Amino acid sequence: MYTFLKKKYIIPVVAGGLFYVGASFRNDFFEIAKQIEIFTMMFKTVNMNYVDETNPGDLMDKAIKNMLLELDPYTVYFNEQDVVKFKINNTGEYTGIGAMITRKEGKLIIKEPYKNYPADKAGLKAGDEIIQIGDVSLSDFKDDASHLLKGSKNAKIEIKYLRQGKTNTTTLILEEVDVKAVPFFSKIDDKTGYIVLSQFNAKASAETKEALEKLKKDGAEKIILDLRGNPGGLLGEAVNICNLFVPSGETIVTTKSHIEKHNNTYKTTKTPVDTEIPLVVLVDGKSASASEIVAGALQDLDRAVVVGARSFGKGLVQRPIDLTYGTQVKVTISRYYTPSGRCIQALDYTHKDKDGKAIRTDAKNYNAFKTRKGRTVYDGGGIQPDVELAETKMSSITEALVKNDGIFNYVTTYYYKNPNLGDKIPAISDADFADFKKYLKTEKFAFDTETELALKKTLEAAKKEKIDEETKAEFQQLLTALQKSDETQLNKNQAEIKELILDEIIRRYQYKEGLYQYYTKSNSEIKKATSLLANASEYNKILLK
Repeated sequence: MYTFLKKKYIIPVVAGGLFYVGASFRNDFFEIAKQIEIFTMMFKTVNMNYVDETNPGDLMDKAIKNMLLELDPYTVYFNEQDVVKFKINNTGEYTGIGAMITRKEGKLIIKEPYKNYPADKAGLKAGDEIIQIGDVSLSDFKDDASHLLKGSKNAKIEIKYLRQGKTNTTTLILEEVDVKAVPFFSKIDDKTGYIVLSQFNAKASAETKEALEKLKKDGAEKIILDLRGNPGGLLGEAVNICNLFVPSGETIVTTKSHIEKHNNTYKTTKTPVDTEIPLVVLVDGKSASASEIVAGALQDLDRAVVVGARSFGKGLVQRPIDLTYGTQVKVTISRYYTPSGRCIQALDYTHKDKDGKAIRTDAKNYNAFKTRKGRTVYDGGGIQPDVELAETKMSSITEALVKNDGIFNYVTTYYYKNPNLGDKIPAISDADFADFKKYLKTEKFAFDTETELALKKTLEAAKKEKIDEETKAEFQQLLTALQKSDETQLNKNQAEIKELILDEIIRRYQYKEGLYQYYTKSNSEIKKATSLLANASEYNKILLK
């Protein structure tokens, strides 16, 4: 579709500056006005004269969204349905079924039912494929089906779903869903408190404050703040969370843009909860945006020790701007800088390679900055932890397993083979791992690593050029070699994969709450953080106290 649009609708794609007129009146007003006029005439002409019936709304939606792809992945257009989703993500509240769902290869799959919410109460499980909602069959339904699962409180929705090849029916009764920013907190030991912050919605700082105060009341004298897997959210909430640990008046983040009104300094304004309590912040490669503001600011102010793996590296700030007819555009308006002055943006979207991918900043081009006490930190590639842990960084083969649901689908079959596991924590044996590898082969699992994708692309080109017969043997030889490499990588990263299999198994039987509880006793990163906090001299040495 992208190629189609690019070839046949190049003008509306280029003319999409229509939606930026309010924000970009500079010296190019005439050029913008010119392109709007061209666009209007072209769009009318195509829709009035095209051989088949067109859908103007659909054409416009796709044209705008593909235009914005040329900028960065965070500048996006929201139609009316998208706006509703965006608001839900920011508030954490909605009326629905209470489950994480995903659409993959045309299938609507339950990824995770939330405990005691409608999907869970109706008996839906992770791995179930919803095939019909009310009278709507999803086999031919191309639009976003998630809005069919929303409505007023107590509304009933009949659905059909597939489970292990069998068709089932159930009734969902919608209710208000409260997605917590802090889904879990507890004491790890007598003196160490643990807080999971999973997102930065409007309630993030309030929930974090509540957790912190309760833990302190229960005797916690040290805190682990877990930002692993947190994709970010509201910048203001990031500032407020830092404010729990640093005094009022501290600069947490500055934003810079060529547009003056987007240049701002964000300082703490409230009374903190505790400015002295020892603090470790856990991050990984999926900690992004607001997570990186918190980790980076607390690191720059020498207020916390950051532990884990280098974070994602998103140093861009977006703002939603209302358009007409209930639509919005979320625009990247500025870059943000931590208190030391560093921007941790890893990808340069103004410069792209021959495949159209943004260029990653090379480590040799990182710039050094100083924390308040003189420690060296770097820009250009996310937040580098003070204590790096190899186990926090996921291998490429494991990333492929997670991305393409290899572990998720295997655990689905495991769950129905072991229905009575309950709250028991199984050990993933070598035999279990062998069974997992057998499952991948039986299901012809496609790892789709970068090398494999490149090979498939080359093979497709060979077929088009009708030279595939001449090179078939060579391609097959290379494919076989890659498959052997996958097998080798699976065995090499066996421990890491076993952990993720176990995590998914626990989530199926004990929900996410059970998984977090398991983490407090068994997770290696949490153990390292706890050990570091227990060793005051080591902790203080890192922070130059």
